[in-house]
Amino acid sequence: MSEKFEDSRLRLAIQKKGRLSDGCFDLLKRCGLTISHGRDKLYARIEELAIDLLLVRDDDIPSFVGDGASDIGIVGQNVFEEKRLMGASVGKEVLALGFSKCKLCIALPKSVEYQSADQLNDMRIATSYPEITQNWLKGKGVSAKTVMMNGAVEIAPRLSIADAICDIVSTGATLDAHGLAPVETIYKSEAILIRADAALSPEKQKIYDALIKRIEAVQASREAKYVMMNAPRSALDKITKYLPGADAPTILELTGQPDMVAIHAVCRESVFWDTLEELKALGASAVLVLDIDKMMA
Repeated sequence: MSEKFEDSRLRLAIQKKGRLSDGCFDLLKRCGLTISHGRDKLYARIEELAIDLLLVRDDDIPSFVGDGASDIGIVGQNVFEEKRLMGASVGKEVLALGFSKCKLCIALPKSVEYQSADQLNDMRIATSYPEITQNWLKGKGVSAKTVMMNGAVEIAPRLSIADAICDIVSTGATLDAHGLAPVETIYKSEAILIRADAALSPEKQKIYDALIKRIEAVQASREAKYVMMNAPRSALDKITKYLPGADAPTILELTGQPDMVAIHAVCRESVFWDTLEELKALGASAVLVLDIDKMMA
């Protein structure tokens, strides 16, 4: 396999390794795409569509796309926004992808009784996201100084480097281990697809459109469920109303049971246990809820 990029192939930048990378590769797999890696592991090629992958650091993805080195990229919204607020050329956001969700929180030592953002006035706040942090502080009318740190932000209060921190929080376990507690959520993030501002060539646009259709089909199927059940014909209208986000269901006759029907429906929202209990109370039986692997409108 040649390691040379071809102008006719769409270039997609994704994180080389990490949680975001895992989500990207899973998304591409669910899109039915097979990836062949290059020898140096910095480049890969998708077999089913004419797409070349650039495997880079997540911090570099916005600039790769903004500068035109890559046509599109998948990056954390927090990284994209930080670079955008810095004034860098980062392209434009196209689509939220629904994975690698996290939040950026301000945290204080547990000994501090927090009441409002006014308490942050004149504090030093250690963070890897100074632009997002300052943007939030400004919006709240708070005067605080940000201290830039590229890692181990949570140790800053213990070392007297800062009074508080602003960092990415997933479970909160790391904060708790360092005697900190989140007091404000200032930004919520997930993986997003971005693209360069410049128009794609007709050839690349066709590849891009095909990729977007596959991604949208995967997203449509993520929460959707295929629900099947037997039910009294007399309860059909009530049961249909309890199927979350369902289109008109398919109704099938049951042999030898004129008062019963089989109902098949695609529910576009999550189906919870209380929904099943409501269906059961209306007379439904043999209820099956199945995952949908792909769904295209």
